[in-house]
Amino acid sequence: MSTKPDAERTSAPGISYVLDFEKPIAQMEQEIHRLESLQAEESGRDYGEVITNIRKELDRALHESYDNLSAWEKVLVARHPRRPLTRDYIRMITKDFCELHGDKLHGDDRAIVSGFARIAGQRVMLLGHQKGRETREKIESNFGCAHPEGYRKALQKMQLAAKFKVPIVCLIDTPGAYPGVEAEERGIARAIAVNLMEMSRLPTPIVAVVIGEGGSGGALGIAVADQVGVMEHAYYSVISPEGGAAILWKSGEHAPQAAEALRMTPKELKRLDLIDHIVPEPLGAAHRDPTTAAANIETWIGKTLRDLRRLKIDTLLRRRYDRLRKLGTAFTEARPTTDVQPASRPKTRRARATARN
Repeated sequence: MSTKPDAERTSAPGISYVLDFEKPIAQMEQEIHRLESLQAEESGRDYGEVITNIRKELDRALHESYDNLSAWEKVLVARHPRRPLTRDYIRMITKDFCELHGDKLHGDDRAIVSGFARIAGQRVMLLGHQKGRETREKIESNFGCAHPEGYRKALQKMQLAAKFKVPIVCLIDTPGAYPGVEAEERGIARAIAVNLMEMSRLPTPIVAVVIGEGGSGGALGIAVADQVGVMEHAYYSVISPEGGAAILWKSGEHAPQAAEALRMTPKELKRLDLIDHIVPEPLGAAHRDPTTAAANIETWIGKTLRDLRRLKIDTLLRRRYDRLRKLGTAFTEARPTTDVQPASRPKTRRARATARN
């Protein structure tokens, strides 16, 4: 795998992590800060016009960069360490959040957050993946990779919500379910499968939003919903680009090609009718303006829940069933868009014999 870093540290104030394509943008931001500092320190000096011109150039650069991101660059933005996490959104868009813990069987998985709350004036059951911000929190929450008890915890809270006729809101941000031996021993595959089945028939509205990474079954375990939205610079995929590259090309170096082939960006997902809505992000993505990003999520969730709550439960369940049955109907196979060919599998003894004949 290539050792070239996808991002590097910078001393720009408020910016601790810069992606490769953001380097020119970071330089302009550093220059603005330098001029503002000089203006504050040196009385009688006015750099206002210069700062204004640089800000205009900065806005143009942000538009050009973020309007033309490749699939791999979208993945890098979705993984940005300063991108808002589930608990950040809980602080910004909810009121009266009352967290609920445990699966009543094994333990309390910190990778899944759950609890009653109010969003846009509506009472909801909120569930979401939590990756963690600091090292200790990341370790405690398994970097957002839930164990079986996390999915059992989520299902129990959703069933509680259905009992009291409370809508469910799911915030998805995970590279995938926890891949360790202990998770397999405790039945991770079954836990996710049960969630898929039970969520498909819960008699209450369900809304899901991919706020960062939407990886594989780990994401699907809380993503069966009446309406699914994906943030503008998030991704939703059956496998991570690195995982796909390792399978197809036997090397993680080809993750950018795998990201393109997987059609994991919001525009591709919407074109294939796999999601219902793309939630817009502020200029420069959510990590530059978390407050606006949170407001956009809250607005979409509020409007979507109001529309869903007008439906009778029988109608809601029938539409959910129809939505699930139609998934994939817009998909068409296409030739690979890259010149790099996947590694061929070794022929079996039968295949070699057939070829000789």
